[in-house]
Amino acid sequence: MNAAPESRLELLRETVPAVLRWIDGQGIARGATGVQLAIAYRGELVAEHAWGLANAETGEALTTDHLFRIASHSKTFTAVGILRLVEQGLLRLDDPAARFVPELEGSDVGSVTVRELLGHQAGVIRDSSDGDFWQHASPFPDREELVRILREEGRVFAPNEHFKYTNIGYGLLGLVIESATGTSYADAMRSLVVEPLALRDAGPEYDEARASEYAAGHTSRIVAGQPRAVIPHVDTRALAAATGWYANARDLVRYGSAHVRGDETLLSDASKRLMQREESRFAPRDQPEARYGLGLDLASVGGREVVGHSGGYPGHITRTWIDPVDGLVVSVLTNDLDGAAGPLAAGVLQLIQLAERAADTGERTPDELRFEGRFASTWGAYDVLDLGGTLHVIGLRSPEPGPAAMRIVPDEGRLVIESEPSFAESGEPVEVVRDADGSIRRIRLGAMTAVPFESLDTTRPHGLIPVGEGRRE
Repeated sequence: MNAAPESRLELLRETVPAVLRWIDGQGIARGATGVQLAIAYRGELVAEHAWGLANAETGEALTTDHLFRIASHSKTFTAVGILRLVEQGLLRLDDPAARFVPELEGSDVGSVTVRELLGHQAGVIRDSSDGDFWQHASPFPDREELVRILREEGRVFAPNEHFKYTNIGYGLLGLVIESATGTSYADAMRSLVVEPLALRDAGPEYDEARASEYAAGHTSRIVAGQPRAVIPHVDTRALAAATGWYANARDLVRYGSAHVRGDETLLSDASKRLMQREESRFAPRDQPEARYGLGLDLASVGGREVVGHSGGYPGHITRTWIDPVDGLVVSVLTNDLDGAAGPLAAGVLQLIQLAERAADTGERTPDELRFEGRFASTWGAYDVLDLGGTLHVIGLRSPEPGPAAMRIVPDEGRLVIESEPSFAESGEPVEVVRDADGSIRRIRLGAMTAVPFESLDTTRPHGLIPVGEGRRE
């Protein structure tokens, strides 16, 4: 879409209600505890939203103010901190780690460079040989333990032999920042990132004084229907540079906007291009190709080339995507260990892409034919969403809304399912039956009747509506 920024912003605002309906539906369908979302465009907050619970045990509702542990998002903050110190002349990307951490002199990892650590090309062990601190079986490593790990078992591969993601390596970068600035990692990052952006709800480590503001983390469901339990928050100590940060979605999209070209609040565009440039490209066995820069992963999502990061902390799964050229930023935070933050963030970008494609056609569904809502039959539930002026049908259980979307288009004064080669009911009419007050009683997409989702008794053990009920007047 080549519209001016003002038109793109207007379209985004028009698309927000559909995005929020879809997010809520995904929370229901996936059995999530809570989902927090924020969207920004060129530094302007377009939407923020919260669905579900902050704590499943107490029933506390999730709000847009609740804080989340954003885990490996921390690596992007650490990378920004390093690049800011490079711009200030306090270190170089080619400096060896031992220059800043003398205890590593003569060890296998002492010679790895700052750049190799930033891009996960240093060959450093991921979490040590005992990473059960991720299961709260022991505390996260302190500085002394981190240095011991680095000296005794830090090297797994030679530098630049393989991309090897490493929390231990980013813990080392935290020590580099401490040495270069002469202060703690937390104090340095508050000066380098938090204060320049005036982030009120983001910080480099768990803040006990704000404990009541955090959304509780919850266990995953290993089997369907398994109850969830609350997982307490803990300090990540010397691994804060890899996984310690907290934020809410609102502050994350503010931070993400500082990665957009033209905003030099934190970094020059030259430094941003360096961070966002492909440092590694690899294809894990039987998985899609992956790309990584310096503290950022790179991907093609929803028709955009985006950068960002995910985060996995005990009880919180998070994802932020940034379009550094267009300026769109999307952040989704979930408070379950099996939270679907990644698919949800990708889905939001796909919904925006659908809206842009529809708006580009210039065709809008006439007001007299327009309807929206969530509907269900015994075969499942789906949303009818207005995206770019055109109605789209998207199943609640569809893993990706973009490929799954079915368009409803006007045809000689009626609505039909868009004509295209399909296993479904393409080209067939859409029927909407309303009560006297204008509320929708039922709809039919082609062959099958569905009723409004809110009218259902979802506690019924078999099916959502009795067979044949949809045909009754």
